[in-house]
Amino acid sequence: MSDAPGGPEPPAPGAAGGPTRCGLVAVVGAPNAGKSTLVNALAGTKVTIVSPKPQTTRFRIRAVVMHGRSQVVLVDTPGIFKPRRRLDRAMVAAAWGGAQDADLSLFIVDARAGLTDEVRAIADRLKQGRRPVMLLLNKADLIDPPRLLPLAQELNGILPAAETFMVSALKGRGLDRVLDVLARSVPEGPFLFPEDDLSDLPQRMLAAEIVREQVLRQTHEEVPHHATVETESWQERKDGSARIDVTIYVGRATQKAILIGDGGAKVKEIGRRARQELETLLERRIHLFLNVKERSGWDEEGGRIRALGLDDVG
Repeated sequence: MSDAPGGPEPPAPGAAGGPTRCGLVAVVGAPNAGKSTLVNALAGTKVTIVSPKPQTTRFRIRAVVMHGRSQVVLVDTPGIFKPRRRLDRAMVAAAWGGAQDADLSLFIVDARAGLTDEVRAIADRLKQGRRPVMLLLNKADLIDPPRLLPLAQELNGILPAAETFMVSALKGRGLDRVLDVLARSVPEGPFLFPEDDLSDLPQRMLAAEIVREQVLRQTHEEVPHHATVETESWQERKDGSARIDVTIYVGRATQKAILIGDGGAKVKEIGRRARQELETLLERRIHLFLNVKERSGWDEEGGRIRALGLDDVG
């Protein structure tokens, strides 16, 4: 019997209906395999930016997904590739760090691209780890079904997978089974995050990432991957709105000119679309102000890399 007024206290998580489960699932793969699209689809909302360009995700983002009595924490990692710049090395280190810290890894492969050298190298490294690995063939709707099974068999020959999924993250096909399997595969234990949390991404970083997504979508050639975005200030207003000042850094004057556009048209459009998306995500009015600065060699600066939420590995 409880001494608290109003009757007995509600049961703690796991007291009824069986124990709770909670675990980290690292989503790893080559650039442009569809990792961020998959994470957003499983989460049921946008927690990470998406672009058709490779190397969109630059740091680890955790998305919290509740499924029955399980909390599945998806860790969206940067695409794994051969690094050239200091930034590249930090991104690849973040990806492998996410895989090492997780309870299991979800290895996502673009079914259209098949078994590339990048995919083979990632499989070989995952095989060396001690964590269970599940294989997910994404974009399975875009190739002939007879090609899928041999690809799955070949990949399992290199890296035996605990489960193999064939899905379309973009169209949401096959994801119910993925979530069911993940929910029962994470270990028993208490939840790591409140049940209504969607992501551990701070709002200031979310604003910078939404702006960077528009840079990726609206510019071409060398600009997208030589730009970084930082939220300089966030001011709450009495009417419930917020003023956000964001700076876009690029490496060269030509990139700055492309980003600004004729008469400032390009940067205004980037700002307009980013503001609309932020207002939808945050459910409040946003006053967004963008500034573009040239900063040569920013992707070799430890301070800029740490500002992205990455560990500077030198």
